[in-house]
Amino acid sequence: MNAAPDEGCMVEVGKANFDAEVIRSRQPVLVVFWAPWSPACREAEPVLDEVWRELSGRVKLVRVNADQNPHLSLWYGIQSLPTLVHFVNGRVHGRIVGTASKQVVLAQLEASTQNPDA
Repeated sequence: MNAAPDEGCMVEVGKANFDAEVIRSRQPVLVVFWAPWSPACREAEPVLDEVWRELSGRVKLVRVNADQNPHLSLWYGIQSLPTLVHFVNGRVHGRIVGTASKQVVLAQLEASTQNPDA
């Protein structure tokens, strides 16, 4: 997640573009709430990079700096970092709190993507 945007990094979103990038997205979105000081967030980076590469084009991955966007963190009930929130058609369809394996993240996304009305 430290790569420059032109190197395939997740898009950084905040108050100004959250609605456009997440809520109104036509494709499923995985939002990673993170903070640069968090050891767990740094530990999750390689897994999220792998997920991003595998799902590129099918699921949009974005990240929200929780320190810079406390209103979004409060709105979505973020109490621990990292927290991954999966959106389909502008609605929350899943959540993973803390670090998780690539397989766990992919399974969560697959389950919600296959049954978006669940």
